[in-house]
Amino acid sequence: MAYILAVNASILSDSGGPCECHDGGDACSKDPAYLACQNDLRRAYVVATAAAACIASGLMGLSANLPLGLAPGLGANAYFAYTVVGTAGSGTVSYAQALAVVWLEGWIFVILSILGVRQWLARVLPKSLKLSTGAGIGVYLALIGLGPGGLNVVGLDFDNLLGFAGCLPQYRDSEHSNACLSHVLQDPRMWVGIFLGGVLITLLLMYRVRGAMILGILLVSISSWPRGSAVTQFTDDAQGNDNWDFFKQVATWRSIDPIGPHNIDWQGYNTGHAWLALITFLYIDLLDTTGTLYAMATHAGLVDVRTGDFEGSSMAYISDAVSICTGSLLGCSPCTAFVESAAGIAEGGRTGITALTISLFFFLSLFFAPIFASLPAWATGSVLVIVGSMMMSSVAEINWDYMGDAVPAFLTIIGIPFFYSIAYGLIAGILSYVVLNIIPWAIAKVTRGRLVPDGWHDRREPWGIVPPNTFLDTTTKKLSPWQRAVVNHSLLPPWVKKLCIGQWRFWNMTEAEMEDMLEGRRLSQIYREQLAQRRAAEREQQRRGFAPPGDEETADAKSISPAPTP
Repeated sequence: MAYILAVNASILSDSGGPCECHDGGDACSKDPAYLACQNDLRRAYVVATAAAACIASGLMGLSANLPLGLAPGLGANAYFAYTVVGTAGSGTVSYAQALAVVWLEGWIFVILSILGVRQWLARVLPKSLKLSTGAGIGVYLALIGLGPGGLNVVGLDFDNLLGFAGCLPQYRDSEHSNACLSHVLQDPRMWVGIFLGGVLITLLLMYRVRGAMILGILLVSISSWPRGSAVTQFTDDAQGNDNWDFFKQVATWRSIDPIGPHNIDWQGYNTGHAWLALITFLYIDLLDTTGTLYAMATHAGLVDVRTGDFEGSSMAYISDAVSICTGSLLGCSPCTAFVESAAGIAEGGRTGITALTISLFFFLSLFFAPIFASLPAWATGSVLVIVGSMMMSSVAEINWDYMGDAVPAFLTIIGIPFFYSIAYGLIAGILSYVVLNIIPWAIAKVTRGRLVPDGWHDRREPWGIVPPNTFLDTTTKKLSPWQRAVVNHSLLPPWVKKLCIGQWRFWNMTEAEMEDMLEGRRLSQIYREQLAQRRAAEREQQRRGFAPPGDEETADAKSISPAPTP
């Protein structure tokens, strides 16, 4: 996640923040005073990003006990900088109003999380869509890792939608698109990132070397720091010299000035553009964070196969919402759970200790901003590709046997990278799922079940997941009809259900809840082990050649008990 320090600072500083440019437009790029303020703003954003990530990740680890890192999210920061505020303040609302919008969004999310709306949304999403979200995020990460913000293997192309990149600066169309005009795949920095980073990291992972990813990042970064080499990131120009002078400080402390809470316009909700930005932030972050949290929990094996929920989900959503408010006070765009958390999960992280470790290193980066801001993009690009490959494993569990489940899942997988947005990809999947399932359902109702699609009864995934209410001890407490109605309502969060039956200390888990949670963990573990056994049996059959029915290998494969039905 360390790359976000430099990337977020670069994106948000393009908005100009509190820097003033009286001429506006392209003239700002030629205003020395504005450019000096913008450069100072970029370094302030390195510190602010580190502080926001430190607070948000620590809150997630302490309150939700999940191995997730949080920081100002990609996508939301681009929308904040280039659409809402606009380059050099040319957008629809001012910088001060935009911060107020983000602050209000965070508190709205806190309320939605307390009321259980976000948890309910995660539960009612069809299983194939939830699994495809993780796979789509994996492809999205790989695209980022291969693109200009990573290894720079692919980029804009004049003839195709996407083409090879990796050319030297003199062969780029620097005046317009920055696309390669010729000499593609000849940038030595790209090959250093591929071999010293990607290939080496993969080999270390194959030999189960702990810390393989950070070792690869450090090796590529160290090789890019000496000046004068073909792979240096400190080029011989004004910007390169300025970055080199900042890097040489190694350890330093600076405040987040000129950004901070004093820039927020607390009464900046008096325009329609501000409310439009608020609504857009809400639905993007709602779907983005919900999809990311569920995908990471699935990747970590923390999702209960019976309920479709994961332990600590309520506090996870509340922590995420509070982090958005905190980020706005530091002058940042909305904070969110990072898909790069999959790298820590792949190394074995399963608890909040992982999040606290992330928080600790972001805290250290407050003092070592010159070092952490100097990790080159080609050092982290290969890691994103490798993590993306790990997240594709969920594709095997998608229901490809029924088109009403398969097509929405596929649209989600390709939509997330093609739309360059987790939220928009998930919207494509949800809308297609509704169309492809509601229309056949309506036709079946009209024809009284005589006209249904092939596989409607036996291959389609069942709709809806209602978590079992096993924490209610109905043998000792007789529930009234209204209490039972509240308890069986799937939209309401558990704390509301507890209060309705008189459990006033709703934050404490009862013995029945603990037993149910452990049972969910046990069944989920059995489910994952049986899936792994089935895949291992298939690979073994491929190695030995498929034996005819009745052979020992086939009998062994058939002896594997089926996975429990969620």
